[in-house]
Amino acid sequence: MSVELSNESGLSAPEGMLIHVAQFALDQMRVNPAAELSMLLVDTTTMAHLHQQWMNLPGPTDVLSFPMDDAEPDGRPDAVEAAQTLLGDIVLCPEVAAEQAEAAGHSAEHEMIVLTVHGVLHILGYDHAEPEEEAEMFALQGKLVDRWYLSLKAQAKAEALGRRDTKLLRSVGLDAEGDG
Repeated sequence: MSVELSNESGLSAPEGMLIHVAQFALDQMRVNPAAELSMLLVDTTTMAHLHQQWMNLPGPTDVLSFPMDDAEPDGRPDAVEAAQTLLGDIVLCPEVAAEQAEAAGHSAEHEMIVLTVHGVLHILGYDHAEPEEEAEMFALQGKLVDRWYLSLKAQAKAEALGRRDTKLLRSVGLDAEGDG
């Protein structure tokens, strides 16, 4: 899964984590691994302009998604024919995300992670215009974010165990391959 991210917001952002969570969400949604996604982080002025231009709504918003109309043959991003296709673009505003995070009582990093997954789901055709759609999309979004955090914990645990094992092997005179 290729995710390209460009930060034009002028603010520091957890770019590696955003790429990783986008790739994770796409993988969990069984999108063809050859598919590509573009992410752009922008300032509030740029986001307000895009929000007005594309949604006819004033002021900046947190995230906008622009799926490619022809990116999914037969509506299936996991189809073999979807290889090498551009899924679309996600535009995220870190400043708006930080404001929302403060209001919600969690970190701006977490808010941007949630918004990235939200954007991925929009790219894949999910919406929240109707109550039933909203319930489905936000439940899936929550599950994906929770799974991603669990995968990070599992990875950290495995790395810690690996370091412990390497240290133990060295203390008894063996290298990591088990030979001296």
